[in-house]
Amino acid sequence: MHEPSVHEPAPIRVLLVEDEVLLRDSLKVLIDTAPGMVTVGEAGTGSEAVFLTRLRRPHVVLMDVRMPDMDGIEATRRICADPAAAGARVLILTTFDQDDYVYASLRAGASGFLVKSATATELLAAVRVVASGEALLAPTVTRRLIADFLRQPHPAPPRRSLDDITQREQDVLTLIGAGMSNSEIAEHLHLTVGTVKTHIGRLLAKLRARDRAQLVIAAYEGGLVPTPPP
Repeated sequence: MHEPSVHEPAPIRVLLVEDEVLLRDSLKVLIDTAPGMVTVGEAGTGSEAVFLTRLRRPHVVLMDVRMPDMDGIEATRRICADPAAAGARVLILTTFDQDDYVYASLRAGASGFLVKSATATELLAAVRVVASGEALLAPTVTRRLIADFLRQPHPAPPRRSLDDITQREQDVLTLIGAGMSNSEIAEHLHLTVGTVKTHIGRLLAKLRARDRAQLVIAAYEGGLVPTPPP
């Protein structure tokens, strides 16, 4: 593989965390043959993932949930809380219909989710989205996450203080929690997309949130998104 020239962006560095060797090998081939991506390590357990994230400094950690030794939720929590792993974003591999880990993953610091039935094109797009600093892949996925969460008997989350945000920022945060995209929020609030992005930037700073995924959690924990009746 040739070194990037001064005119080429550095490749997205991906750490693969998957205990099924065949699937991990397939993911490695896919990523290493994709333009602008390279795998920088492979792990079969959560503890290996934490160690290799510190060592290899990936941009994206493609994280399975169900693994021996340490599951993907705990590994995500440790990676996202570790200053030595700063800059790494976790993209969770989930089956959705079976995994009851969505909310726990968000609270642990995950930046997005990838369904294991996704196509190769969708997987590569998901890695690029998360590497760019975005989260949750698409508004439809956000809505699915919210719907799945609301169907589960989770304990009520602690209330989060939103005293430092303005009324307009609260309006934007409420719509983020409802799963709206930036363009949908702009249309709903009669704002430009640029203004919405500015509000989101301020929300990230004020709420000390890593990304949009964490803003969804803040909306729930702040009581902005009502829980519908069962």
